[in-house]
Amino acid sequence: QVQLVESGGGLVQAGGSLRLSCVASGRTASNYAMAWFRQAPGKEREFVATVRWSAGNTYYAESVKGRFTISRDNARNTVFLQMNSLKPEDTAVYYCAAELFGTGRTTPTMYDYWGQGTQVTVSS
Repeated sequence: QVQLVESGGGLVQAGGSLRLSCVASGRTASNYAMAWFRQAPGKEREFVATVRWSAGNTYYAESVKGRFTISRDNARNTVFLQMNSLKPEDTAVYYCAAELFGTGRTTPTMYDYWGQGTQVTVSS
């Protein structure tokens, strides 16, 4: 089992920044892929960004490319999502997820473990 705990969400004005953190514990492994997804009210959960734990390869949704940066700290089993130039349409619950096979897919069903989510609200 892998436990994921997110933090760092909050209320911010448009154009502002937030940094989300996700700490992994339990049966962690160096070949995982970690990702951030988000879900706004009434919408499906959507992919935001992913990083392969060992190689560090990253991939982003077009809607956040150039504004968000995903990174990881292997020593602390932590994944970060730095969010800059935030827009009201970024408002959602943000979830951290782990994929055991490490492929870094963009489909939520490919991920094996999920955190509880952290709310991000961007006011206009």
